[in-house]
Amino acid sequence: MNPRWQKLLLEYLEALAVALVLAFVIRTFVVQAFKIPSGSMLDTLLIGDHLLVNKFLYGTHIPFTDKVVLPLEEPKAGDVIVFEFPEDTSKDFIKRIIGVPGDVVEMKDKAVFRNGEKLTEPYIKHTDPGIQSRRDNFGPITVPEGKYFVMGDNRDESYDSRFWGFVDKEKIRGKAWIIYWSWDGPADIRWNRIGRMVN
Repeated sequence: MNPRWQKLLLEYLEALAVALVLAFVIRTFVVQAFKIPSGSMLDTLLIGDHLLVNKFLYGTHIPFTDKVVLPLEEPKAGDVIVFEFPEDTSKDFIKRIIGVPGDVVEMKDKAVFRNGEKLTEPYIKHTDPGIQSRRDNFGPITVPEGKYFVMGDNRDESYDSRFWGFVDKEKIRGKAWIIYWSWDGPADIRWNRIGRMVN
């Protein structure tokens, strides 16, 4: 091979290797893209929303372990988080934190109470006027140390902590940050949602 072409090829391979390492580092420690596949967070997040998740805010996960180091802040009530689904860790779920460690959470006829106070939740949606026992009335329960109680904003159609329990802190992947793309199929791009912060 011509030495000039060989040098050019090596430069391209080096640039590609650096780009791949940077992409791995950014995806592992800084930010990761997720797509919303279900309606459990309507109308905060729509099916077809693509969002970036801040992975370093709650601390950096050491690859291939559940260990977290250098947290900037603790997850708090109201945060929308992405986490490993406890019943199938190959899946990621997205929900809103309702209770943090030590909180007492209760639900009475669809109204949520934390530590005895009814929550003001302008983001929630109800699609079923009826009352179901486990879905709309439960507790009170105390959130254990190192765990979080989460619920979807679309309360009547969310499979969440009411049914399967708590989220371990080590299983939280990050905090939902910004919608970078949104569509309801190739012909229906939701331009007004692109760039929205998730809160």
